[in-house]
Amino acid sequence: MALRDIVLEGDKALTKVCRPVEKFDEKLAKLLDDMADTLKKADGVGLAAPQVGILRRVCIVDVGDEDGVIELINPEITETSGNQSGAEGCLSFPNQYAVVERPMFVTVKAQDRNGNEFVKKGEGLKARAFCHEIDHLNGVVFIDRAERMLDPEEIEKA
Repeated sequence: MALRDIVLEGDKALTKVCRPVEKFDEKLAKLLDDMADTLKKADGVGLAAPQVGILRRVCIVDVGDEDGVIELINPEITETSGNQSGAEGCLSFPNQYAVVERPMFVTVKAQDRNGNEFVKKGEGLKARAFCHEIDHLNGVVFIDRAERMLDPEEIEKA
């Protein structure tokens, strides 16, 4: 396992639509393990493969609950309901935050590292993280969805 460099705002990888994963092998397992290490070191709640320069439909989410690190390969949002509006940031956009509206509840269909399909539901922060990371796989970043950017004073108060 190793840390990967997180690409930053302006990197073209953040604007590309990622290709589906077709091979569920050791290379994929290593990517997932490296991404988990990188996410933990960065103290984030989610990380998508394009954020480490890999244009594949892979992301992970860890909101610090009993689920731990959730690995999502070729994820699709199949259902949403409700809405929430709140502050959102991104490891690829350090020290930038915006108000973003997201669904309150999300159902995601994905595959695990072995290619097995599963369904995961998320509410609140987990729903927000699922949407944010899956957006990355489609070349969409949170600033694209921002209602407005937060200024430094607002960030400090939060």
